Amino acid sequence: MSSARHDVATPEPPRVEEVSDGVFAYIQPDGSWWINNTGFLAGRRGVISVDACSTARRTRAYLDTIAKVTPQPVRTLINTHHHGDHTFGNHLFAGATIVGHEATRTGILEWGEPRSAPHWTDVEWGDVVLEPPFLTYTDGVTLWCDELRAEVRHVGLPAHTTNDSIVWLPERKLLFSGDLLFNGGTPFLVQGSVAGAIQVLEEVVRPLGAETIVPGHGAVSGPGLIDDVLGYLRFVQDAALDGRAAGLTPLETARELDLGPYSDLLDPERIVGNLHRAYAELAGGERVDVGFVDVEPGGGGRVDVAAALDDMVAYNGGHPLTCLA
Repeated sequence: MSSARHDVATPEPPRVEEVSDGVFAYIQPDGSWWINNTGFLAGRRGVISVDACSTARRTRAYLDTIAKVTPQPVRTLINTHHHGDHTFGNHLFAGATIVGHEATRTGILEWGEPRSAPHWTDVEWGDVVLEPPFLTYTDGVTLWCDELRAEVRHVGLPAHTTNDSIVWLPERKLLFSGDLLFNGGTPFLVQGSVAGAIQVLEEVVRPLGAETIVPGHGAVSGPGLIDDVLGYLRFVQDAALDGRAAGLTPLETARELDLGPYSDLLDPERIVGNLHRAYAELAGGERVDVGFVDVEPGGGGRVDVAAALDDMVAYNGGHPLTCLA
């Protein structure tokens, strides 16, 4: 098996797209491991940023791009969830109020400093200093960019993680989805929930009626992306049902599985981690994340994230997962 399917050794440079008046998406190709999207709202007196980047170099390039669009400072930084590709660069937003769900703060501190080995190829992270949100919420918070309303909402269930938030601009029908949605990349749910992600997309995201979606990874899209991701999530559930019934481990199931229409997505090895999660959900019980070990009460199922990553490396021929960040 192979890791992220890259056409070139070095991704294209990031690009900024004005997706609505004064609202910008910052797209980082190719959107694979640790290469995320961000975005920002440029107001008359300040900027609201949606997420940071993974490395110091990438975050500085993002801040330089903002400075080319507007001379106003970044006054507020929203973290959509705790994963480091969206948060390791927080410390470079000098003077900004960092806003996130209370579990996003906890998750950043529990994950700790960035590291590549043993699961990813080497990354030059830079001098990262952990800087979790210091203004936190439980359900959500409303921010304003001049007269433009930005609703930051926790989605209410484990999905990509246990602490996913969306940034919804109702007047513009524009959604920053965080990693609830990937475009061209394989979704990843080992620290969240497959069933929860399906429920969130069907009951929280789709009813918004977003016309423009900035996903956590990949190109800006329309609402059809929701169905694309839902199709993959149901594919994972079906594979887990069949594999578990056959007495196979998640890794064994993944090795026998034909990815079919999902075979061209970046980072196909994530199927293994997703199967670990789906197997645990089949054991029954509510979805709870406890640090690196996700516990599924009721059926006794557990997901050891490090072990799931080990299996992903095994699926990848024993080679560390390709990271071009």
